[in-house]
Amino acid sequence: MTIEFETGQSADDTRRQVLYWRLLARVFDPEEQPSLEAASVAIVDDLGLPASLLDPGVSVDNVVQRFPELAAELADLMRPPPAADTADTADTASEADAPPEDSGERVRRAALVSKLLLNVFCTGSGNVSAQQLAGWQQDAGWLKQALGEEGAGATAGVLTEVEGDLVRRMRLREVLADPRLASRLTPSMSLIEQLLRDKANLSGVALANAKALIRRFVDEVAEVLRTQVQQTSAGTLDRSVPPKRVFRNLDLERTIWKNLTNWSPEDERLYVDRLFYRHTAKRTTPAKMIVVVDQSGSMVDSMVNCTILASIFAGLPKVDVHLIAYDTRALDLTPWVNDPFEVLLRTNLGGGNDGPVAMEMARPKISDPSNTVMVWISDFYEFDRSQPLLDGIQAVHRSGVKFIPVGSVNSSGTQIVNPWFRERFRNLGTPVISGHIRKLVAELKNFLA
Repeated sequence: MTIEFETGQSADDTRRQVLYWRLLARVFDPEEQPSLEAASVAIVDDLGLPASLLDPGVSVDNVVQRFPELAAELADLMRPPPAADTADTADTASEADAPPEDSGERVRRAALVSKLLLNVFCTGSGNVSAQQLAGWQQDAGWLKQALGEEGAGATAGVLTEVEGDLVRRMRLREVLADPRLASRLTPSMSLIEQLLRDKANLSGVALANAKALIRRFVDEVAEVLRTQVQQTSAGTLDRSVPPKRVFRNLDLERTIWKNLTNWSPEDERLYVDRLFYRHTAKRTTPAKMIVVVDQSGSMVDSMVNCTILASIFAGLPKVDVHLIAYDTRALDLTPWVNDPFEVLLRTNLGGGNDGPVAMEMARPKISDPSNTVMVWISDFYEFDRSQPLLDGIQAVHRSGVKFIPVGSVNSSGTQIVNPWFRERFRNLGTPVISGHIRKLVAELKNFLA
């Protein structure tokens, strides 16, 4: 590899280039470049930073434990300023935050940025142990913290791909069969996907450990989603029921307003001849929520997230939730909707898409269209049955059902939808909502309010 530097640049600019060239060399080329390694060691030493910053085999946790003062520097290290373009490189983001006259500080930041990126993207090849995966997940956590919420969201897809590659390189069945190794695994979407795909090949201790990991992940995600759902209304006010005439329901402001004509200037008193009370009775008809989830290979995270979300809404008063999963066949998972763990164990991830099969199962569940919402989560890439699915969706929509089409539902907010369907949903007046799960929660809360 031949490295060339720009002429006329400052010494600090050259040092930053050395650090970043060395980073790229280590990520893309297994062979070390002696000149870059020696120069990088000299730069880090001159900055008063530990040489372990250059070693991808040393975790960020380990560095911070030995040099705790670095923890504060790593926090929000790469967070873009409010006006910055989040698509900029890490170098651009860190430069924007640093005082332009303090070029030495920019070199220091470059060294720290290089450490984070090196540990996350220099993953090598060959088999991966449970300990290595856990270490990578911790390092990825430091990178997300350095990027800030917005930056972490923008890079979530890339990190998921890297993590998925590490999980695929694990001898997962052997790890699960050893309780000591299995205890080192930290559940993540990539790991859960592999467990769900391979569950038919697991038994005994390995199956028990796999189930424990899935349940841990379900509980962790459920806690986050439950917080977003917790203030959902149990129903709208029923004004056909007269308000109960008790003191706690007294509408004081309305009572005063309606009796203002009874004000006596001489007595300086307001004489009240009629009291007004607030309506508090709620409608008793439960809202029906039919959630249809594409469980084909490209929709794993949506299957997991929406299964958990359906179980949370099923626990609310006056909400009747039904759950259907489909690929080339449809499966009614409603009997287990309150237990997402059991739902996931009954799914078979993978296969193609046959939306009309799922629609045939979903339509008989509609009894009161105006009080029903149908949430359809899919990328809508049907084989040769796009028009039949669209015809079914249009019929449901015309009947009065609130139809909510959603692309992939995940934490990063990325959305994948067949353009043909996207355009037709827009014309139908039911545009595909954002792929971020918070948007789906908001839509459902609005319907139930």
